[in-house]
Amino acid sequence: MTDVSRESFARDPGTAATRQAMPGWGWTLAYGIISVLVGVVAFLAPFPATLAATMVVGAFFLIGGIASLVAGFRNRHGRGYALLFGALSVIAGGYMLFSPIGGALSLTLMIIIWLGARGLMELYIGFRFKRLRGLMLLLGVINVALAVILYATVPWSALTLPGFILGASFVSGGVVAIIDALSHRREQAA
Repeated sequence: MTDVSRESFARDPGTAATRQAMPGWGWTLAYGIISVLVGVVAFLAPFPATLAATMVVGAFFLIGGIASLVAGFRNRHGRGYALLFGALSVIAGGYMLFSPIGGALSLTLMIIIWLGARGLMELYIGFRFKRLRGLMLLLGVINVALAVILYATVPWSALTLPGFILGASFVSGGVVAIIDALSHRREQAA
C-alpha cells in the first residue's frame, strides 16, 4: 500500500503526492552502483568474466534448445525446424557450458563475422547513397578494421573480448541507473 490516494494522481501528476510515490530511487541507485562495480571487475579480470559470460550464454542456449525440442515433439506444425533448432541449441549450449574456452572462441568468431558483415554493408551503403555517406563509410571502415584486428589476435582476443563486452554493458547500464535514481531523488526532494 502507498500513502498516496488515487485521487491525488488523477488531479495533477506534478504534485508532491505524485513525487512521493517514487520512493524506490535508493534501490535503483544501489543497483547502479553494484552494476558499475561488477563492470569494473569485469574490465580488471576479463578472462574470468569471459568464462562467466560464455557459461551464461551457454545456459540460455541449452534452456532454449530444450524448450524447442519439447515444442517440436508436441507440435506438428514446424516440427522439423523446432527439432533442428533445438538440437543445434542444445549442442551449442552444452559446448559453451562444458568447454567455456572453446565457447568463448566461438562467440568471438561470431562477433568477428558480425562486425565484418556489418562493416561491408555500411561501406556498400556509403558508396551507393549520398545521405550520410561520410559517416557510413567511416562506420564501415571502423567495423571492418575491428573485425580484422580481432581475427588477427585470435585466440587471445577470444579469452578477453566477451569479458570486456560484459564489463562495458554493466558499466553503461549502471551509469544509466545511477542517473535515473538521482533524477528521481531530485524530483522527490523538489
